[in-house]
Amino acid sequence: MSEKKIVVPGEYLGLKGDRKTGSNVYSEEDKVYSKKVGLLRESENSIDVVPLSGIYIPRKGDKIIGIIKEIQPSGWVVDINSPYQAFLPLAEGVNEFVDVFRTDLSKYYDIGDVVYLKILNIMKKKIIQLSIKDAGLRKLEDGILIKVTPTKIPRIIGRGGSMISMIKQKTKTNVIVGKNGIIWIKGRNTDKVLKAIELIEVKSHLSGLTEKISEFLDSYSQQKEGRGEKNEEA
Repeated sequence: MSEKKIVVPGEYLGLKGDRKTGSNVYSEEDKVYSKKVGLLRESENSIDVVPLSGIYIPRKGDKIIGIIKEIQPSGWVVDINSPYQAFLPLAEGVNEFVDVFRTDLSKYYDIGDVVYLKILNIMKKKIIQLSIKDAGLRKLEDGILIKVTPTKIPRIIGRGGSMISMIKQKTKTNVIVGKNGIIWIKGRNTDKVLKAIELIEVKSHLSGLTEKISEFLDSYSQQKEGRGEKNEEA
């Protein structure tokens, strides 16, 4: 990974080639340009810009959701929605002995896999060391991912986990909230969860928000049931 530098909209970032481009850049005739003011993040496989507003600053012990971006002989490079490079060492990602000369590490985590992890250490030069060795941490199968402003995560979780517990209970949907602003949702009522999270982002400054979201989910369910009855009558 290259050293991070600040770029501005329209700034030339390099040639695209076979690299994947993120949502904050655009390409013209194989040349890649920035869409936003932010930190350039590029490797041999990808090029993107992390906006400076609302970025996630990693802290030791945070439980986050990451996406495998690269497989190396000693572990995996992980995108954690931050301008800093994150790495999951083999010893922290697998419980068994692995002969790296004979084993394809993609059998454990492949590029594009979504993983629920924790930040084990913050090394020199802001290299983030990750681990999956804790209760509940694992590869997340299927489901959908959404990104929110990391500063809104405490409101989505709620005091003592009250908000997210209430959302999961009322929607009967599996939700995992990463402190890095990435949320994984899996279940039949993902639409209700998405609407609730969107409402929390908009009204995060209000007091009594948990009660307001509870009322919203109840009314949303009633409206949906009402629409279902009308469709059956039709």
